Amino acid sequence: MTGLQLFWFIIVGVLFSGFFFLEGFDYGVGMSTITIAKDKREIEQTIGSIGPVWDLNEVWLLTAGGAMFASFPYWYASLFSGFYLVLFLILVGLIFRGVTFEFRHHSHTEKGKMIWTRILGVASFAIPFLFGLMFTAMIQGVPMDEKGNVMATFTTYVNFLSVVGGVAVMLLSWLHGLNYLALKTEGDLRERAARVANKLYFVLYAGEVVFAILVALYTDFFDKHFLETLILLAVIVVLTLIAHLSVRAKKEMTAFLASGLTFIALVALIFQGMFPRVMIATNAAHSILIKNASSTAYTLKTMTLITLVILPFVLIYMGWTYFIFRKRIEK
Repeated sequence: MTGLQLFWFIIVGVLFSGFFFLEGFDYGVGMSTITIAKDKREIEQTIGSIGPVWDLNEVWLLTAGGAMFASFPYWYASLFSGFYLVLFLILVGLIFRGVTFEFRHHSHTEKGKMIWTRILGVASFAIPFLFGLMFTAMIQGVPMDEKGNVMATFTTYVNFLSVVGGVAVMLLSWLHGLNYLALKTEGDLRERAARVANKLYFVLYAGEVVFAILVALYTDFFDKHFLETLILLAVIVVLTLIAHLSVRAKKEMTAFLASGLTFIALVALIFQGMFPRVMIATNAAHSILIKNASSTAYTLKTMTLITLVILPFVLIYMGWTYFIFRKRIEK
C-alpha cells in the first residue's frame, strides 16, 4: 500500500464524516417537522433553519461518492452494485426530500403544504436509516467472489446488526437536528427541541450498548483492531454523554458540536475496522484491499493536486455561507 492510497482512503472517510456531520442535522430537522413542530408557523421556522444550507450540505455526499469512484473504482463498483437496492431507495428518498422544499413553496393550499411536509419528514427518517443499514451490513462481511461481485440475499442487507445500525444512525440524526434547532431557533420550538433531546439521549445510551455488543459478535473489528475499536466505541459514548449534559445545561453549541463529532467517531470506527480492506467478504480471501482497489498512482497524484488547490476555496465558501445565515430563526 502506498502513501497516496492510504491518503485517499482517509479522504473518503473524511468526506463521509463531513456528510453525516452536516446532513445529519438536516435530516434531524426534517424529522422534527412531523414530530415536534406544533403548527404551521413552527413548521416554517423549522424548515427555515436549514433552508439556505441543506443543498450545500448534500454536496458532501456527491463529493464522497465521486472521490470513491475516482480513487477506488473497484470499491465503488463492488459496493454500488452489491448494495444497489439499498442505494436506489436512498436515491428515491433524496429526490423526494429535495423536491419537498420547492413543492411546499409552490403549494397554494395548506393541505398541499402539509402533504409535502409529511413527505419531508418520512424521507428524513428513511435516508439515515438506510445509510446506517448499508454501512453496518457491509462491515459484517458480504458474500463475494474473487472478482468482487457481491451475491447478496435479503439477510445480507437486513439483519440484527444492520437494523440496529440503521436505527442508531437515524436516532443520532434526529438528536443532531434537535441540537441544531435549539441552537438556531427562538421561542417554544427551541425549548421543546431541548426537552425532547434530553429524553431521547436515554434511548441512545441503550442503543449504543447494544450496538457495541453486536459489533463484537458480528464483525472482526475486535479481532483485527482491538484497541482502536475499543477506544472509538468509548469516544462515541463520551461524546454522547457530553452532548446530553450540554443539552441539560443549555450549552447549545457544545451539544451540537458533540453530536456532530459522534458521527465522525462512528465513521472512524467503521473505516478503521475495515482497514486495510475496503470491502469485507465472508470468505476472507475474496476481500478487496486498499492496495488492489485504487486507481493508478498518476491518477491519485493528479487528484491530490487538484484537491489541494480547490478545497480551501470550497471550505471558505461554506464557512462564509454559515456566517451569513448565522442568526436565529424567529417564529
